[in-house]
Amino acid sequence: MLTITAVIRARKGHEGALQEALLDVARHVRANEPDTVGFFISRDAADPTVFTTYERFTDRAAMDRHNGSDVVAKFFAIAQPILDGNVTLVTCEEIFTKA
Repeated sequence: MLTITAVIRARKGHEGALQEALLDVARHVRANEPDTVGFFISRDAADPTVFTTYERFTDRAAMDRHNGSDVVAKFFAIAQPILDGNVTLVTCEEIFTKA
Protein backbone atom coordinates (compact mmCIF):
# COMPACT_ATOMS: atom_id res chain seq x y z
CA MET A 1 0.00 0.00 0.00
CA LEU A 2 1.30 3.45 -0.91
CA THR A 3 0.26 6.64 0.84
CA ILE A 4 0.48 10.34 0.21
CA THR A 5 0.16 12.95 2.93
CA ALA A 6 -0.31 16.52 1.72
CA VAL A 7 -0.28 19.68 3.81
CA ILE A 8 -1.99 22.54 1.98
CA ARG A 9 -2.33 26.12 3.21
CA ALA A 10 -4.87 28.54 1.73
CA ARG A 11 -4.45 32.29 1.79
CA LYS A 12 -6.73 33.88 4.38
CA GLY A 13 -10.18 34.39 2.98
CA HIS A 14 -9.86 31.50 0.50
CA GLU A 15 -10.38 28.59 2.90
CA GLY A 16 -13.87 27.84 1.60
CA ALA A 17 -12.77 27.70 -2.03
CA LEU A 18 -9.88 25.36 -1.17
CA GLN A 19 -12.15 23.15 0.92
CA GLU A 20 -14.69 22.87 -1.91
CA ALA A 21 -11.95 22.03 -4.43
CA LEU A 22 -10.69 19.27 -2.13
CA LEU A 23 -14.21 17.93 -1.68
CA ASP A 24 -14.62 17.82 -5.47
CA VAL A 25 -11.57 15.55 -5.62
CA ALA A 26 -12.99 13.41 -2.80
CA ARG A 27 -16.33 12.99 -4.60
CA HIS A 28 -14.50 11.95 -7.76
CA VAL A 29 -12.35 9.48 -5.84
CA ARG A 30 -15.40 7.93 -4.19
CA ALA A 31 -17.22 7.47 -7.51
CA ASN A 32 -14.36 6.60 -9.86
CA GLU A 33 -11.23 5.29 -8.13
CA PRO A 34 -11.70 1.81 -6.63
CA ASP A 35 -7.94 1.42 -6.18
CA THR A 36 -7.76 4.56 -4.05
CA VAL A 37 -8.73 2.75 -0.86
CA GLY A 38 -8.68 5.78 1.41
CA PHE A 39 -8.96 9.52 0.86
CA PHE A 40 -9.17 11.66 3.97
CA ILE A 41 -9.37 15.45 4.25
CA SER A 42 -8.75 17.26 7.52
CA ARG A 43 -8.73 20.91 8.52
CA ASP A 44 -6.51 22.22 11.30
CA ALA A 45 -8.59 23.00 14.40
CA ALA A 46 -6.32 25.90 15.38
CA ASP A 47 -5.66 27.34 11.90
CA PRO A 48 -8.54 27.03 9.41
CA THR A 49 -6.26 27.89 6.49
CA VAL A 50 -4.39 24.56 6.85
CA PHE A 51 -5.73 21.37 5.29
CA THR A 52 -4.23 17.89 5.29
CA THR A 53 -5.04 15.00 3.00
CA TYR A 54 -4.11 11.38 3.58
CA GLU A 55 -4.47 9.14 0.56
CA ARG A 56 -4.07 5.34 0.36
CA PHE A 57 -3.49 3.46 -2.89
CA THR A 58 -3.33 -0.26 -3.67
CA ASP A 59 -0.21 0.22 -5.79
CA ARG A 60 1.91 2.68 -7.78
CA ALA A 61 -0.36 2.43 -10.83
CA ALA A 62 -3.39 3.49 -8.76
CA MET A 63 -1.45 6.41 -7.30
CA ASP A 64 -0.27 7.46 -10.76
CA ARG A 65 -3.82 7.25 -12.18
CA HIS A 66 -5.08 9.45 -9.35
CA ASN A 67 -2.27 11.99 -9.60
CA GLY A 68 -2.60 12.13 -13.40
CA SER A 69 -6.38 12.49 -13.38
CA ASP A 70 -8.28 15.47 -14.76
CA VAL A 71 -9.83 16.10 -11.33
CA VAL A 72 -6.41 16.51 -9.69
CA ALA A 73 -5.30 18.82 -12.51
CA LYS A 74 -8.50 20.86 -12.01
CA PHE A 75 -7.83 20.99 -8.25
CA PHE A 76 -4.36 22.45 -8.76
CA ALA A 77 -5.67 24.95 -11.33
CA ILE A 78 -8.15 26.20 -8.74
CA ALA A 79 -5.77 25.97 -5.79
CA GLN A 80 -2.61 27.47 -7.29
CA PRO A 81 -3.69 31.13 -7.11
CA ILE A 82 -5.09 30.79 -3.58
CA LEU A 83 -2.27 28.82 -1.94
CA ASP A 84 -0.15 30.34 0.78
CA GLY A 85 3.19 28.66 0.05
CA ASN A 86 4.06 25.31 -1.43
CA VAL A 87 2.10 22.11 -0.92
CA THR A 88 4.09 19.68 1.21
CA LEU A 89 3.82 16.12 -0.16
CA VAL A 90 5.15 12.99 1.51
CA THR A 91 4.84 9.67 -0.33
CA CYS A 92 5.37 6.52 1.75
CA GLU A 93 5.01 2.76 1.83
CA GLU A 94 2.49 1.92 4.51
CA ILE A 95 3.87 -0.43 7.16
CA PHE A 96 0.88 -0.64 9.53
CA THR A 97 -2.78 0.26 9.64
CA LYS A 98 -5.61 -0.27 12.06
CA ALA A 99 -8.81 -0.65 10.08
